[in-house]
Amino acid sequence: MRTIAIVQARMGSMRLPGKVLKDLAGEPMLARVVNRICRAKSLQEVVIATTTNALDDVIVKLCEARDWRWFRGSEEDVLDRYYQAARKYQADLIVRITSDCPLIDPEIVDQVVQEFLERQPEVDYASNTWPQRTFPRGLDTEVTRIDVLERAWREDRSPTWREHVTPYIYRNPDRFRIHNVLSQVDYSTMRWTVDTPEDLTFVRRIYDYFGHDSFSWHEVLKVLEEHPEWVEINRHVQHEREAG
Repeated sequence: MRTIAIVQARMGSMRLPGKVLKDLAGEPMLARVVNRICRAKSLQEVVIATTTNALDDVIVKLCEARDWRWFRGSEEDVLDRYYQAARKYQADLIVRITSDCPLIDPEIVDQVVQEFLERQPEVDYASNTWPQRTFPRGLDTEVTRIDVLERAWREDRSPTWREHVTPYIYRNPDRFRIHNVLSQVDYSTMRWTVDTPEDLTFVRRIYDYFGHDSFSWHEVLKVLEEHPEWVEINRHVQHEREAG
């Protein structure tokens, strides 16, 4: 099976415009995301799925400069963007990652993919976010097959759901078989994603501490035990899910 991670990325964030190219210890956030997920052993390819909006020309230029695979599609219909990107790059399995998660961990990506594969063909979709989240927000990983994504692409009539790609799948457990990947300890109160300036400050603390992007999520947990005050930087932020 050809397993491809598709990373949605755009410049037009509502709360933190241009966040995907914000600097993290000398590299743009998108580069940190790509570097980290490229270490996942379960992936054959990583593709950046951006939009046809001229604002996102800069993302394409970065992809070309770094020799990354890329695709441009609908800004609002992100489900269509994912489906068309998956078809172009001949994906059998699609791993959905968002570009505002610079602490995404290859170990967790591999875990979700492995648990999905172990349950084939009985499972249509696996994630570490639904119906229960036990990993920190910002380590979100979703896996599905191309036939399942195509079915959602054909059947989903909700613009809001299509903007977030997978709700049609996981909110229809009578139509799709769902597997929830859980951690041994509940870390769901931790916020490691980047939607606001406070989130960016928090993530920059982590990157400035390590100075590189090859650390594991377990090492981040250890650092936060040593610096519990860092957790307070963005604890108050209310999550507002954005399309990438």
